[in-house]
Amino acid sequence: MDLHMRHLRYFVAVAEELNFTRAAQRMHVAQQALSAQIKQLEQMVGVTLFVRSTRNVELTAAGAAFLTDARALLAASDTAVERARAIQSSERERLAVGFLEGAALTLTDPILSAFRQRHPGVRLDLRQFAYDDPSAGLADGQVDVAFVRLPISTPDLDFAPLFSEPVVIALPRSHRLAAAPVVAARELLAEPLLGSACADRTWNAFWELDSHRGGRPAPVVSRSTTLLEEMHKVMTGLGIVVTVAACRWLTFPGVALVPIADAAPSRVAVGWRRDRASELVRSFAEIARTVRDDHPDLVRAVAEPDFGDPTPPVSLR
Repeated sequence: MDLHMRHLRYFVAVAEELNFTRAAQRMHVAQQALSAQIKQLEQMVGVTLFVRSTRNVELTAAGAAFLTDARALLAASDTAVERARAIQSSERERLAVGFLEGAALTLTDPILSAFRQRHPGVRLDLRQFAYDDPSAGLADGQVDVAFVRLPISTPDLDFAPLFSEPVVIALPRSHRLAAAPVVAARELLAEPLLGSACADRTWNAFWELDSHRGGRPAPVVSRSTTLLEEMHKVMTGLGIVVTVAACRWLTFPGVALVPIADAAPSRVAVGWRRDRASELVRSFAEIARTVRDDHPDLVRAVAEPDFGDPTPPVSLR
């Protein structure tokens, strides 16, 4: 039986909330994904854990018994993880760094290089996350520090802002606005939109231009977890997507990028959990800001994009 801790954590969240919507928000996953994981768990265990109706979710007798053991397994797992981390820390320090696609763009390599120079004995563990976790691993403690794009609603995080980047609309080259030098947000409000498969409402509101919609919901036709997935959908004409100007440094045949004149910029920051603000984490944030200040040319290339130049100053991670 290929049972993962993820299944148990999702099960405990639903069992404690007795509500799939609240449990999905608590675990920072889409409700559909959470429901699929619970169904998969029930299939693996071979019992019905919940009685579901249109109004209520209740534990079965088997589910209640399973909850007791699941909590014990998770507690044992957490204890084992903490013990292993403590042992490894005593042998050699490690810093887990999370990031979304693009990380800190052209500043990523200089930041990581500067950190290695200052802390040669520390091993950097780099982990990429999809759009379904805009905290890049901070929400559930998978990483110590992360490059994130604000705004996100994950509680108890601190941030060191690095730079802001204009947002653009990615649309098929056959679209009526594809040749426009710039568009206003109001011109996009009726367009079928591609959103992120993410439970963070603050994140979704930003990328769906909610501040321009006067309280009306965005016409989201599909949700994705990666930039590549989004661009394939744009190329097929399924919809348009709000993304960042750095996409001009990537090649997506059949996709046009047009700046959105009145959209708020995307802010890139270093983030960390307040309860894990170690000396290494604080040093990483300090180094990131120092590198930012030492490379105004790289920051300018991101903050003031030249859409006629498809080549980044340095390679993207």
